[in-house]
Amino acid sequence: MRYRSTQFICATVLMALLPINAYAQTPSSQKDEFYKGKNIELIIGYTPGGGYDTYGRLVARFLGAFIDGHPNIIIRNMPGGGTRVAAGYVYNVAAKDGLTIGLIDQSLVLQQAMNDPSILFDATQLNWIGNPAADNNTVVTWYTTGVKSVEDATRTEVLIGSTGPNTSSQIPLAMNATLGTKFKLVSGYPGGNDMNLAMERGEIGGRGSNPWASWKGTKPEWLREHKLNFLAQVGLSKAVDLQDVPLLMDLAKNEQDRLALRLLSAPSTMGRPFFTSPSVPPMRVEILRNAFMAMVKDQAFLDQAGKEGLDINPVSGQELQKIVNDIIATPKPVVARLAEIIEDKSQPASAH
Repeated sequence: MRYRSTQFICATVLMALLPINAYAQTPSSQKDEFYKGKNIELIIGYTPGGGYDTYGRLVARFLGAFIDGHPNIIIRNMPGGGTRVAAGYVYNVAAKDGLTIGLIDQSLVLQQAMNDPSILFDATQLNWIGNPAADNNTVVTWYTTGVKSVEDATRTEVLIGSTGPNTSSQIPLAMNATLGTKFKLVSGYPGGNDMNLAMERGEIGGRGSNPWASWKGTKPEWLREHKLNFLAQVGLSKAVDLQDVPLLMDLAKNEQDRLALRLLSAPSTMGRPFFTSPSVPPMRVEILRNAFMAMVKDQAFLDQAGKEGLDINPVSGQELQKIVNDIIATPKPVVARLAEIIEDKSQPASAH
């Protein structure tokens, strides 16, 4: 009787545990099956053809293969406001289910730190997925301008294309205020490819911001033919293959300006940042982050990036989250000085 009683108790305990074990396995099952048969929408904040779009399309081609369920990734270009439209859409409109990914300009986090009223989202609440290429921005002029250095730009006015209040305008304005350059903004271009065409047509004489990797990936023939003059690079350290171009922050004339220009340079580590909406279930954020980091190590992905001339120097979603938080937490005096030097005190910018 005692043996049977013991058997009964053990069986009862096992039966009681079964629902718990089954429930504990449910998240794992959901983790594997959620994306099966679904589409992920990738919102790119610029028009087709530019550097952000090129990286976005590369990621869209491969990322789904590393997500359980192998969802399709559908690209949707949503230009406007220097990628503010795309950021606002993913933050405020898209469902918080992990089926929408955004790709926006790295400078928007800095704009939030400076209390830009046009930033209608909180970057610290976005779920950052990863960046395929931490890369320095570059300030360039077209070869026909005759402006080959920062010193030349202090003597000759150059029309600089801009998509809006982001790095494309911030960097040349900061250079005007701290270094005495004579850049004049022509704003309103929807994307980098549009500004490249404008340079070829002679509408503008340069660009205040474009990553070094983008030039190598989208316009290698311009590099071979020496059609671009590289005046400065914007980052925290020089690119390995751009050692003869000065860092912007090293050109500062005093320590206060150097700290401000360093803050302006910090978002370069964000590169081409991919993210999803706030409040997405943590497990799905983890799935996307893990898939992203597996993708950037995959040889087929790396081979395709190499064929397209795209550098891969990845930053994880966790690292991006920390970079964002650090930028937002920058001491107020440094932020105030940067806000002062990127304010356009000249005549109103031309509208494109």
